[in-house]
Amino acid sequence: METFLFKQGDALLIVDVQVDFCPGGSLPIPGGDEVVPVINSMIHQARERDILVIYSRDFHPTLHPSFKENGGIWPVHCVQDTPGAQFHPELVILPDPVVVSKGTRFDKEQYSAFDETGLDALLRREGIKRVWVVGLALDVCVKETALDAKEKGFDVVVYLPGCRAVTPGGRKESLSIMKEKGIEIQG
Repeated sequence: METFLFKQGDALLIVDVQVDFCPGGSLPIPGGDEVVPVINSMIHQARERDILVIYSRDFHPTLHPSFKENGGIWPVHCVQDTPGAQFHPELVILPDPVVVSKGTRFDKEQYSAFDETGLDALLRREGIKRVWVVGLALDVCVKETALDAKEKGFDVVVYLPGCRAVTPGGRKESLSIMKEKGIEIQG
């Protein structure tokens, strides 16, 4: 088992490890469920070091503009209060979890866990300086979350074994963009 170099001032941000993004879901990411054991290991180590763990989730209303039937590019996914919106059943969910819901607006997509959620204010209040980002999908919500965290002044680490991308091309392009913006890529 890998040891993660968490330190005081770090937070672990787990992006959208939800049923609909895993095999069998309505918008499955190839190998999406393979991130769960890696992330569970990270959660356990983070808790041992008293590191803040945050879960983000897509939590769309039924008439969300990202859905194809409403003019968007994605199939219906992660609709509020449906089984597909739940976190993967094997993902460790801590007691009293900190959960950030995004994609809740009727007028726009929100790929980033920082997009009008108040997450940056929470992190600053908690004294967070560096954010570790893992989850689904690397080339969509993970990338946008990492870029926003960096733009908001946090140091950012994306741990690749805890991520999967929609496409190989999207993975390559996203890694290039994140590296160019000074985001640390590990794994």
